[in-house]
Amino acid sequence: MDIETLFNKALHFEQLSAREGLFLFEKANTSDLMQCAHQLRMIQKPEPIVTWIIDRNMNTTNVCVANCKFCNFYRVPGHTESYVTDMATYREKIKETIHYGGEQLLLQGGHNPELGLDYYTGIFKQIKQEFPQMKLHALGPPEIMHISQLEKKTPEYILRKLIEAGLDSLPGAGAEILDYRVRRLISNGKCSAVEWLQVMEIAHQLNLTTSATMMFGHIESNMERMEHLVKLREVQNKKPEKAKGFLAFIPWPFQDEGTMLRNLKGVRNRVTAYEYIRMIAVSRIMLPNIPNIQASWLTVGKDIAQMCLHAGANDFGSIMIEENVVSAAGAPHRFTALGIQSAIREAGFIPQLRDQQYEARTIPEQIAQQVIDY
Repeated sequence: MDIETLFNKALHFEQLSAREGLFLFEKANTSDLMQCAHQLRMIQKPEPIVTWIIDRNMNTTNVCVANCKFCNFYRVPGHTESYVTDMATYREKIKETIHYGGEQLLLQGGHNPELGLDYYTGIFKQIKQEFPQMKLHALGPPEIMHISQLEKKTPEYILRKLIEAGLDSLPGAGAEILDYRVRRLISNGKCSAVEWLQVMEIAHQLNLTTSATMMFGHIESNMERMEHLVKLREVQNKKPEKAKGFLAFIPWPFQDEGTMLRNLKGVRNRVTAYEYIRMIAVSRIMLPNIPNIQASWLTVGKDIAQMCLHAGANDFGSIMIEENVVSAAGAPHRFTALGIQSAIREAGFIPQLRDQQYEARTIPEQIAQQVIDY
């Protein structure tokens, strides 16, 4: 195998195998990986624009029976700290989100055995009735499978009902590493890799746009990371011609603070800055059919995320008016609307506010000169 040959294949948008991706990840030097990925980004996204979004990540419930070994957020049923978010809370926080210029709610939660399809369709319909401009980027394949099992209905049926109730797009939550061995050890109570991929295929058949993720840097091998990318790419290959499918891929390193993986198994996040940048670059190279690669500033910070903009990333994600799950495991970083734009400009790019469909938005007047303090 030859590095230059593989770079040439990638630049001609040939789909590299997992072995070829592994070879590049382990053998190519960082600057060459970054250069190849950046060239691909500029072919696909030729303007020097980096997109960002204003949204709020709210949680439907923290009750969960999946027992993931990397999650500090969940509480078991009956726990004194358990909750289910009520409509009054949604209403208050959506109004605040709109005040800050947001038009999207990233709505996720735990596998609560008491919450079935009626709960989610009821909440979606109520939100859409009161706030028709609010986009619902909600749930994820594990929650779809959980609801499917509770209701004894197919995932397609569940998705159709949620779309009817107001679901606008499906996040790539719960992917972790799409491998049986890894999931058996870190998230055995959650949907399988096969089920996760099947839900996404169904979503694409229903013309529901989605995103894809990867949480890495725990017990997985480098080859398992590459196989994860290939599996995502294969699902994207199957989407109907007119469907957008996966709009974006977002990889982030495992956050270990206080998790069972760290406390009971001694598993630490040892992903270095350069390893993260290399993963961003390889993601762009391995996923030529997914148009947007997002740098996870929430988990790696401003400086590393800025470097990723020269390594294939073209999106900076959200200022996240609220985020609870990853932060509970130690992600400390925050951005304001002005701060995220400044960071993009510092890196040599033009910031562009977007919506969930990656279409440009005009910055709302109320935040054009406003610092969001939360």
